[in-house]
Amino acid sequence: MINVSRSYGRRNFLKWAAGTMGLLGGLFNPLPNLIRCVWASGSKRILPKGSDPSSLRDLNPEYLDTRNLKVMPVADFRTMGDTDIAIDPQPYRLQIGGRVQYPLSLTYTQILALPAIERNVLLVCPGIFSNHGRWKGISGKALLERVAAKADTTQVVIHGRSHSGDHEAIFPITELASDRVFLCYQVNGEPLPKKHGFPLRVVAEGHFGSEWAKYVERVELVGATYEKQNQDIGDGA
Repeated sequence: MINVSRSYGRRNFLKWAAGTMGLLGGLFNPLPNLIRCVWASGSKRILPKGSDPSSLRDLNPEYLDTRNLKVMPVADFRTMGDTDIAIDPQPYRLQIGGRVQYPLSLTYTQILALPAIERNVLLVCPGIFSNHGRWKGISGKALLERVAAKADTTQVVIHGRSHSGDHEAIFPITELASDRVFLCYQVNGEPLPKKHGFPLRVVAEGHFGSEWAKYVERVELVGATYEKQNQDIGDGA
């Protein structure tokens, strides 16, 4: 795997990589012009029916309208990062705290009983692979109502486990409230497989796979002054 310096940051690297691969794809990829131009256009485009979800690895998901894409079989999904972390659902607890009035510690059974959201969302690891699945998990909006986030909350930090330590994925609180970002426990109607982050992983519409943290253990609501603690590449996708 490419070694990216901490100062550069994985997110910036992935955006650079996506732009580079998109340029190369424009030269050598036989995809229709409508699809190839999405990265450069800076506007969201509706992908035509019949588009191959696995062929979108060179594009930025932020600018793609995927309503016409078919869901891929989980067996065809590719992964990056850790895939072998085993978490026992019996003692597992999802901790939710930070700038909240009512911190929570949820068992796996309690998680499954929470209000849910189910959506088709595209995961892109730029230049490497793309997966399109139907993901089901905890409604971010319902979760915020349950913990009663404080008025000065601006961001959510989602902590996932990896062999290299804590992996932090940070999003504006508005993305959690709108369910663009949520915690997933099921894909294509089946429990989330271990290699895809069981018991919980991030699903983040419009974000690269590096921010789809796996093996999630903790959610922290924070203010605007929060600084990321772990600058390592971490584990997503």
